[in-house]
Amino acid sequence: MSTFAVGDEDFLLDGRPVRLLSGALHYFRVHEAQWEHRLGMLRAMGLNCVETYVPWNLYAPEPGRYGDVEELGRFLDAVGRAGMWAVVRPGPYICAEWENGGLPHWLTGPLGRRVRTRDPEFLAPVESWFRRLLPQVVERQVDRGGPVVLVQVENEYGSYGSDRDYLEWLAELLRECGVSVPLFTSDGPEDHMLTGGSVPGVLATVNFGSGAREGFGVLRRHQPRGPLMCTEFWCGWFDHWGTKHAVRDAGDAAAALREILECGGSVNVYMAHGGTNFAGWAGANRDGFLHDGPLRPTVTSYDYDAPVDEAGRPTEKYWRFREVFAEYAEGPLPEVPEPPARLAGPVRGSFDGWASLDGVLEALGDAEAVAPVPPTFEELGVDRGLVRYRVAVPGPREPYPLGVTGLRDRAVVYVDGVPAGVLDTGDGEDVALAEPVAGPAVVDLWVESLGRVNYGPRLGEPKGITGGVRHERQYLHGVRARGLRLDAFGAGVDGVPFEPGADHGGPGLHRGTLEVAGAGDAVLRLPGSGRGFAWVNGFCLGRYWSAGPQEALFVPGPVLREGANEVWVLALEGGVGAGVWLEPV
Repeated sequence: MSTFAVGDEDFLLDGRPVRLLSGALHYFRVHEAQWEHRLGMLRAMGLNCVETYVPWNLYAPEPGRYGDVEELGRFLDAVGRAGMWAVVRPGPYICAEWENGGLPHWLTGPLGRRVRTRDPEFLAPVESWFRRLLPQVVERQVDRGGPVVLVQVENEYGSYGSDRDYLEWLAELLRECGVSVPLFTSDGPEDHMLTGGSVPGVLATVNFGSGAREGFGVLRRHQPRGPLMCTEFWCGWFDHWGTKHAVRDAGDAAAALREILECGGSVNVYMAHGGTNFAGWAGANRDGFLHDGPLRPTVTSYDYDAPVDEAGRPTEKYWRFREVFAEYAEGPLPEVPEPPARLAGPVRGSFDGWASLDGVLEALGDAEAVAPVPPTFEELGVDRGLVRYRVAVPGPREPYPLGVTGLRDRAVVYVDGVPAGVLDTGDGEDVALAEPVAGPAVVDLWVESLGRVNYGPRLGEPKGITGGVRHERQYLHGVRARGLRLDAFGAGVDGVPFEPGADHGGPGLHRGTLEVAGAGDAVLRLPGSGRGFAWVNGFCLGRYWSAGPQEALFVPGPVLREGANEVWVLALEGGVGAGVWLEPV
C-alpha cells in the first residue's frame, strides 16, 4: 500500500515529491457506460488525477432514504482501472452549478440560512449522510490500495460564511468516518475568503482562472508552507438561459495553465469534461457582484467550453493543454481514445399521442394540498418539477390586476382554462398579468422552479409562490396546490390518459417514436418554440428552452436502442412544432 502526504513544498507519494495534474469530471453528469471513455480522454491529455464532487441531494430525496450511493464507489473503481488518482469533494455543499449546491430541498426549506453552520439541526443530517457515503471513499483510499489521495472539507466556504467551529467539526467528522488521506479546503485567492474558509492544520488551496503568480502569492501570505495547488482552474465557463454561449480562447487558457505549472503548482482543470445536467438538476445563480440580483438559471448542457466537449470529443483547447502537460509527463502520453459511436444518420419522428397538463397531473401528480396561503415547493416536497396553484377570484367584481408576490420562478397562468400570460421572476418577484381579471373566475398558475440557487447568499431560498396571489390589493386565500415532480415520470407514463393519434402541438405531454438504425451519441431537436422537458426511453435528458443559447439536448448513445425508441416531451410553454429530430453529434 502507498502513503500520500502533504510536505513542506510538495505532495509526497511514499515520500517522493509528486505533482497532481488533475481534471474535473463529475461522474453524475456522464452516463455510466461512458465513464471509461472520458477517463481515457483525460489520461491521454496528460492528467494523472481526476476530481469529482458528490451531490447529496441526488441520493437523498427524503430524510433517511438513500439512492444508489454505491455509484461513487463504482466511479472511483473506474478511476483506479484507468491508472489515475482521485480527489473527492463530498461537500456537504458543492456549488458545481448544481441544484441547491447539492443540499437537499427538505433541509434548506425549514433551515434557510442556518445551513452551512454549527446549527445542530444541520449537523445531524450531515453526519447521517457522511456515515452513509464515506465508506465508498474510505475503502478506496491510496493507503488501502485505491486511487483516492485527497478529500475536501466543505467547498469554497470563505465565499459564504465564517463559522470556524462548523468547519473544524466537519474536518473531525471526516476523520471519525475513516478518512486518512490529507484533507484540504479551496477558496478564492482573497484575504476574506481564505480567512473565512481555511481550517488550522488543513491544507488550503485556491481557485482562479488566471493570474497564478498573484493567486499563489496571496495563498502564501496565509499559508507559508505546503504544496501550491489551484483546485479549480477555470478554463471555460457555464451558460445561463437567454445569454450567449461562454467561450474562452484556447491559447489564453493554455498560457494560464502553463503559468500555474511554472509556479510549481499542482492543478485541477475545471472542467476537463463538463457533461450534462440531466433530469433537471441544473442550478441557478443570482446576478450581480454580490450574487443577490435577478435569477439566472443554468442551461442543461454543462459543456463549460472544456477541453473535452459535452459529447466526449477533443477540442482545440484539448490539444493545446496536451502540449503543455506533455512537457511535465514522465514519458510519452497515451494515445487519444477513439470517439464513442455516433448515431448513424438523422432520424425524424412525429408525436402520436397527447395528454393535457391537467391529465398528466391527475395521473402522476402528488396529493393535492389545501391551505389558506400558497405552500412552497419545499412544503409540498417538490424538488424538481412544477406545482399547479389553483385559486378562486370571488365575484361578481370588476376587472382588477392579478399579481403574484414572491414568485420563484416562472408561472404559466390560465383564467377559466384560457391562457392568460406568463409571469417570470426575471421581471421581479412581484409581478402581474398584463390584462386585468374579473370575478368570479378560477385561476391556475403552473409554477416551475428553474433551478435552485447554488452559490452566494441566496442559497437555499424556497421555490414556488412564496408570498401570495393578489387581486388588486386583496390576497386570494384558499389555495389548492398540487405538485408534479420530475421523478414521477421515472415509473413510466402508462397511466397518463393520452389521446391516441393526437398532435395538439401546444402545452401538455407529447408521446412519439423514433426508429433508429445504428444507435450512438446524438442530439434531440424540437423545432417548435417553447420550454419543457424531454425523455428518451424513460431517461430524462433535461430542460429545453428556445430562449437559448442551447439549441439541442445531448442523448448518450447507451440511452438509445436499435429499432423503436419512445420519446416524451412535457411542453410547459409554447409548442413542439411538426415533430422531433434526432441527429448525430
